[in-house]
Amino acid sequence: MVKDIVASESGLRSRFSAYLGLTFGTRLLMLAGGLGTSIIVARWLGAAGLGAFAVLNVTVAVAAQIGCAGLPSANTYFVSRDKRTLARVGTNSLVFAFIVGGALALALSLLVTTRPALLSDIPPILVIVALVSLPFQLVTLLLLGLLLPLNRVGSLNMMDAAGQFLLLVNAIVALVLIGAGLRALVSLNTVTVIVMSLLIVWMIARIIRKENNDRFARPDWQLFKRMMRYGLKFHMSIVAGMIIIRADLLIVNHFRGATEAGVYGVASQMANLMMLLPSTIGMLLFPRVASEPDPRGELTTRATRHTAFIMFLVCLAAAPLSMLLPYLYGAAFTDTTVQLLILLPGVYLLGIESVMVQHFSGTGLPMAIPLFWIVTLICNVALNLAFVPAFGARAAAVTSTISYALIFILVAVYFRLKTGNRFSAALLLRNYEFRDLIGMAPLGFFRR
Repeated sequence: MVKDIVASESGLRSRFSAYLGLTFGTRLLMLAGGLGTSIIVARWLGAAGLGAFAVLNVTVAVAAQIGCAGLPSANTYFVSRDKRTLARVGTNSLVFAFIVGGALALALSLLVTTRPALLSDIPPILVIVALVSLPFQLVTLLLLGLLLPLNRVGSLNMMDAAGQFLLLVNAIVALVLIGAGLRALVSLNTVTVIVMSLLIVWMIARIIRKENNDRFARPDWQLFKRMMRYGLKFHMSIVAGMIIIRADLLIVNHFRGATEAGVYGVASQMANLMMLLPSTIGMLLFPRVASEPDPRGELTTRATRHTAFIMFLVCLAAAPLSMLLPYLYGAAFTDTTVQLLILLPGVYLLGIESVMVQHFSGTGLPMAIPLFWIVTLICNVALNLAFVPAFGARAAAVTSTISYALIFILVAVYFRLKTGNRFSAALLLRNYEFRDLIGMAPLGFFRR
């Protein structure tokens, strides 16, 4: 019996470690593709063109996160707890995505048409073309959340990587080969999002048939109500986090123009690149915590202290590497180095928080977590509106670091109070864990 338990735990660690390695490697490739796309846009369209491109992407991404109502996390949570709900959760997600996504795209199209100054010098037609993809982005966002609790990590990575690769191909075709402008690139990207979304629907339908011997079921409104109750609590955190992390670019664009937004967009992209590992760990940790409640937070504590150590190394390496950015993007991006250096302390703390908070996400998400994000959001928006008009993108970077530090402090103190784990247990590696890291065992936090 004891041998069986030990073997089972060892197999679980091995499988989870493989998932982490696969997902992390895939996301590295994805972000390399995103980096390649931004370099091509910067070199062919300049800082203003990259700024407009980044603002369009952020606008649709923020709209998708606002419109999703927290259902991606709810999907993962409910299917992790009961896989028999898979077909009904999938159907509910499809209906919701097309209805809400379509309405949101129409409303935003009317808004930018009647008030074009909201996005500075970006033509409204470009925004409308980008918004056509919004319902399909919601479909992708919601349905991919079903793959994690089914241990379909390979399929999730394949679809993510394929989508990012095609966006890089679009940039090469539209700008390098054809010599067309931003409108052609945005149009190609919209078509790509639609095609990838339909492929994901087909893939999920096949999985449902295999897992449940069924197709997409009829909408289950009782289940949908429960999904919404859970999702809306999550939604406050997601929307607040998205606005804090992404909307400062829109504020910079509005007050300072597309050129400065383009420079800040590169710094933000590099910050997102450094968030790769903690976001990967958090994504894989969430269904594990949801399916195996851990009131003491031991699993999350181990994951967090490993993340803290690795994020320290990542940020330490990023400081000198930031000096290379103007050589990659061009002389117009010189200030990107300063902006990224300002962001580094906040990125370090946010990376730790993104793993630590999974303890609460997987145990029903207490209302305190969304409230923490709302408080942080209010501070972030107030600081951005107060200082970005006068001081520009550097002020946005300072505000981001302050906001990331605030949400880390709030979540870390709450984690300490609820689990009883000391800060040192969550932030400082134990001696034996250095051997795990040196031995390339990225999930040594599964050890007791």
